[in-house]
Amino acid sequence: MVYWPHIQRRPMKEALDQKTAGTAVHPSSPDVRKPSHAFNRWFIPVGAVAVHICIGSVYAWSTFNRPIQSLFPNEPWWFSPPYTTFTTALVLLGLSAAFGGPWVERRGPRVAATAAALFFGAGLIIGGTGLAIKESILVFLGMGIIGGIGCGLGYISPVSTLVKWFPDRRGMATGMAIMGFGGGAFLAGYLNVFFMEQFGVATTMIALGGTYFVVMMIGARILRRPAEGWKPAGWIPPTKTHRMITDRSVNRNQAIRTVQFYLLWGILFINVTAGIGILAQASPMMQDLFQKTPLEAGVIVSLISVFNAGGRFLWASGSDYIGRRNTYTTFFVVQFFLFLLIPVLAANGNWPVFLASLFIVFTMYGGGFATIPAFLADIFGPENVGAIHGALRFLCVR
Repeated sequence: MVYWPHIQRRPMKEALDQKTAGTAVHPSSPDVRKPSHAFNRWFIPVGAVAVHICIGSVYAWSTFNRPIQSLFPNEPWWFSPPYTTFTTALVLLGLSAAFGGPWVERRGPRVAATAAALFFGAGLIIGGTGLAIKESILVFLGMGIIGGIGCGLGYISPVSTLVKWFPDRRGMATGMAIMGFGGGAFLAGYLNVFFMEQFGVATTMIALGGTYFVVMMIGARILRRPAEGWKPAGWIPPTKTHRMITDRSVNRNQAIRTVQFYLLWGILFINVTAGIGILAQASPMMQDLFQKTPLEAGVIVSLISVFNAGGRFLWASGSDYIGRRNTYTTFFVVQFFLFLLIPVLAANGNWPVFLASLFIVFTMYGGGFATIPAFLADIFGPENVGAIHGALRFLCVR
């Protein structure tokens, strides 16, 4: 039974000695207790972004849809290679983030990010091979299952590491990494189309698999834990904190038994729902309501990705100063009025204000995802935030 918030924090030695400590640091982890005084923590965001910008490319999968579908015109109605593969990848992203979270915390970010690179890179290469020999099951196995697992492991490992290295700027640190996730989709949307026009879809997917593997491995080599008891130079942990902030840490199994966990899931779910309803119909909406051409609508969708990515960094960084709860309160109040206003603007044909409102909504959509890891660390402590974040992501797969 967990009595919030009076949860005792066990010493590291005791945690290692108890097999029941599901998120204790594994003694053979290659990046455990690295000396932090000789390492510049600002390298950690670089490694995190390197991993996230690669796995974020999965959200540009729609650029592969028509080329893949044209290779498999006779598949049964219930198995569409591009759509079934993408849906499965998202499900496996959530599952691997949820159930792999404790393993990530035990083995450390370098091992986890290396595993993510292997899975994600191999998934794309296997999927591309399936396209080359026209075997749809290889596409599904490669990018749908193997690649999806790589996405989940790659999503949570850098985030949990950043929270530990930046206890003084949790929001900013996680915002940088998750901004990379959104930025990866933006870049991949253009790169995928360009390379497919030059080399075809199969070769493009194989080449991207190899490229992403190399970039993610470089990022993995940078990631590491801070030494036990490390603090940023000159930073003094607050002695009188807001009642929602704790210096204790609980594990995933304890966290998911608390009311706070499900309240956080609720606010994330509401924030996601607000943005994703527009995201799914953005291009057709521009064309139908404002008579924009497909090209013009495509440019707007790309700009939405830019504001989505920018909001992840700006709102998460801002939450370090105004507080997580105030940040989400701002999201709900502003979006409530904007969603009342947007239909009126559409009916009146007020294109500039409509577009500005849309961009504001998507900064908050991205900001909601980027701020939640810091919010989790505030409430449940930083040690096991990767596992707890993974469980939350499983309940709220985008």
